[in-house]
Amino acid sequence: MIHAPLPQSGNPVRPPLDEAFVASLRQRFGDALALGEGVRRQHGTSEAHFAEALPDAVVFAASTEEVADCVRLCTAAGVAIVPFGAGTSIEGNALPVNGGVSINLSRMDAILAIHAEDFDCTVQAGVRREELNAHLRDTGLFFPIDPGANATIGGMASTRASGTNAVRYGTMRDAVLSLTVVTADGTVIRTGTRARKSAAGYDLTRLFVGAEGTLGIITEVSLRLHPIPEQISSAVCGFATLQGAVDTVVQSIQCGVPLARVEILDDRQMAAVNRWSKLDYPEITTLFFEFHGSPNGVAEQVEIVAALADANGGGQFAWSNQPEERAKLWKARHEAYYAAVNVRPGAVGWTTDVCVPISRLPECILQTRADIDAGSVPASILGHVGDGNFHVIFSIDPAAPLEFAEVEAINRRLVDRAIAMDGTCTGEHGIGIGKQDWLVAELGDAVDTMRTIKRALDPLNLMNPGKIFTL
Repeated sequence: MIHAPLPQSGNPVRPPLDEAFVASLRQRFGDALALGEGVRRQHGTSEAHFAEALPDAVVFAASTEEVADCVRLCTAAGVAIVPFGAGTSIEGNALPVNGGVSINLSRMDAILAIHAEDFDCTVQAGVRREELNAHLRDTGLFFPIDPGANATIGGMASTRASGTNAVRYGTMRDAVLSLTVVTADGTVIRTGTRARKSAAGYDLTRLFVGAEGTLGIITEVSLRLHPIPEQISSAVCGFATLQGAVDTVVQSIQCGVPLARVEILDDRQMAAVNRWSKLDYPEITTLFFEFHGSPNGVAEQVEIVAALADANGGGQFAWSNQPEERAKLWKARHEAYYAAVNVRPGAVGWTTDVCVPISRLPECILQTRADIDAGSVPASILGHVGDGNFHVIFSIDPAAPLEFAEVEAINRRLVDRAIAMDGTCTGEHGIGIGKQDWLVAELGDAVDTMRTIKRALDPLNLMNPGKIFTL
């Protein structure tokens, strides 16, 4: 693995960028080119446990044409290219491990078109999901993919992001209609149209969704939108056991309840959330629910789930029906990562995720909890259990290398366990740096097919090199 237990400085020593190449960037981009260490460090670190890896330069692109020009200059000079959105990825996906140029897309934040009658929109890659939903509010539509962080749409497409609404609305794989992409030679392509289905050629849209910038740079995205539900009700319910909570989710889905969101937080996570977000929920394994639909439909969903929860040792439902109350509840859930890491002052966070068939979910979570309890590093479990995806967040003392080794071993057993259950090594974080070995374990020779595609589209291996797999 390429993990590093402690933050380390810089990339391996390598020659500076050629002066003529830097001059060409400066001529084309002027003040939008940044060479200072502070800006480079912002683009060479992540919120996770990986060592920093600084780019040699950062270009703040403002259009697809500028991205294409930057790619052409980098390709001609043989310089690596790494797209950068909001920097919220978890598996080191945007770290420039080979240096080169980070292309920051945050200035490409225009909402280009809203087609309310067709339930879709087109945005530049730097638009953030919260800003998109604020813009959509008066249309009666919303964009449901919610990974927690206020990520950019381009970054979410590149990592095939998911989140709390995935059980009902799917992931970025389902949300994206078409893309504008700059390929490795600087060509600008559009992968599809706004049509809801097509049988025209290869599905290039799905090829680039989840490719983590290794095949091209996404600059525009056309997205499916959904009507804002007539009624939205949220609830919190604590459980006597982890098994009872997981069983409630699985049984609800098996009964056909169209849950909009259902999140699990174990007892340690609830204690951390209470402390971080200044709440007072019981510190036991807890489910956060959200129900969407008509008033009668929501009432029926609640009745079924409440009965299942009661049969599985659940307590009273605490309701949050007002928008501000619901926002507070989900804000606490979205801050769970920071809450879990900061149970120890000065700690470093390591978060991992897997996804398994929902019938195997109770077994996988319970075995993982037992594994954590046998260790010494504080950790909590939470996740989008409605689709079989859950996370473990470790809080590591950066001055204790043995803790890093312990967490790596627990993570290895977790991922091996998920793959043995015919699950996946990552439900939504992506492969990035951290899970390359398990991609091979999960898909075998199919990874060679991915390498063939990579070599065909990026023969010089300049597009976000070192991610997903080695060549």
